[in-house]
Amino acid sequence: MKTSVQFLAVLLSVSTFSFGQDITKKIDSIIKDNYQKNPNVGISVGFIDNNKEYFTAYGNLDAGSPIEIDKNSIFEIASITKILTSNLIAQAALENKLKLEDYIDNYLPKAYVLHENLKNKIKISDLASHQSGLPDIDFGKLIELNPQQPVSSVTEETLTTIINTCTELKDYGKYRYSTIGYTLLGQILEKVYHKSYDQIITEKIIKPLKLTRTLTKDFNVKNRTVGHNPDGGIQEFFTWNVTAPAGLVKSDASDMITYLKAVLDKNNTIGKAALLTEKIFYKDEKREMGLGTNIMTDEKNTIYLKSGDSMGQSSIIGYNRAKNWGIIILLNQRNSKMRQNLLNEIYDTILK
Repeated sequence: MKTSVQFLAVLLSVSTFSFGQDITKKIDSIIKDNYQKNPNVGISVGFIDNNKEYFTAYGNLDAGSPIEIDKNSIFEIASITKILTSNLIAQAALENKLKLEDYIDNYLPKAYVLHENLKNKIKISDLASHQSGLPDIDFGKLIELNPQQPVSSVTEETLTTIINTCTELKDYGKYRYSTIGYTLLGQILEKVYHKSYDQIITEKIIKPLKLTRTLTKDFNVKNRTVGHNPDGGIQEFFTWNVTAPAGLVKSDASDMITYLKAVLDKNNTIGKAALLTEKIFYKDEKREMGLGTNIMTDEKNTIYLKSGDSMGQSSIIGYNRAKNWGIIILLNQRNSKMRQNLLNEIYDTILK
């Protein structure tokens, strides 16, 4: 009997290993095929399956560089930053620094003076699930002013003016993607912790997970990819400013997989906070939203997703808690269609 049990254990181990190999070969085949069709777009992909990590990458840091992209190449993760910020908000809630259903009034910097129509109306969870109804930053105008660094002109004074002159929430309770909402969440974190957002994310996510290539203010590193706009033109990385909590963190596939491992582990602080972000805070006929997280369900699976697009890069992250897998896709060109198609193909043909 002992021999039979040992044989069964070995057989299961081999089967699991073979299954893992099969998945990664298929993922690599899809990525390679897409790269061959789009040779000007560098790709870095990380995948975790039951705590085992796999990586694949194609392309160079830049067309003129001999250095190939790998799991340690730095990309703008753009709005994937928002799930880091929402995790920090959830951590603050677990630490009783705030309550998700608290109104934002007493958590904002003193410079903000809400109009009477807005007082005791907007909850912290409303900001995090994109249903606050607040006006947002006009990116169209900002791009016209500075196509390389459009958010550079956004300051605390800019935000104060937008909020203080708002007299009505025209679509409160309805989904409308918001950069200003996550910028305010960053300022709320700064108020409850009495530290800068940079210090908070470093102390609560970057250092505990040893994310040595997840960067905030200083991202002048040798293994940084060069971003490209949809026409192929070179695009600068966004510099750090007040909008950082909404989309200015830089990272690589390896660090993002480490983050996903923590998210999928219910026994650590980040994993416990992630469970809170996965609760449904908004739902309509088109979508379900957690805190910064899109929740996609079909007949068999629940997937938690977040995409990101800067002016020169695109990315998407997703995970299935029940099946214990996660994936990160990073592109060195702004190409939201390509990154979404990559994830769709991988999911539909392999993971579903």
